[in-house]
Amino acid sequence: MTTDLLLIAGAYLLGSISSAIIVCRLLGLPDPRGEGSGNPGATNVLRIGGKKAAAITLIGDMLKGLVAVLLAKLLGASLTVQAMVAAAAFLGHLYPIFFGFRGGKGVATALGVLLGLHWPVGLLTMATWLVIAKVFRISSLAALLSILVTPLYIWWLIPEPSLIIAMLFMGTLLFWRHRSNIRRLLEGSED
Repeated sequence: MTTDLLLIAGAYLLGSISSAIIVCRLLGLPDPRGEGSGNPGATNVLRIGGKKAAAITLIGDMLKGLVAVLLAKLLGASLTVQAMVAAAAFLGHLYPIFFGFRGGKGVATALGVLLGLHWPVGLLTMATWLVIAKVFRISSLAALLSILVTPLYIWWLIPEPSLIIAMLFMGTLLFWRHRSNIRRLLEGSED
């Protein structure tokens, strides 16, 4: 029980490390919270710092979710605890204690936790994102639609209720964090 609580708390703290802010500081770029969309995530870092900075940010955000879940697995945590660890890492990314609770939208971290929980589900979600992004050329639409179908992938491949609940929780928060993108999508002004 103590190990489970430490894993969950540790996942939140790991998720609270903002790859975007750290990458921008190390590369001498402006703080992403004050530039572009104001979002400390890979898409905004791409806008203000280019492909290299965005790629490092994307990998960092995915890794913190992946590492948190893999550590829980390595320590023999149950699927329910793994789901809670995944949600905690994701929550840390959205509301990081180290950066005034102003975090990103969570797409890369969600992909990282999915790869850690069950890599085929993670790959299906990534493939869905890639196809939608290729067809529509809108990152936010790809993120929203891929996360929307992910609970179905979990139900199909590993029908574990705790994982489905964790994904529904993360998906709800991800949609909430994308509310301005959703508004622009409905207006036809999202790029």
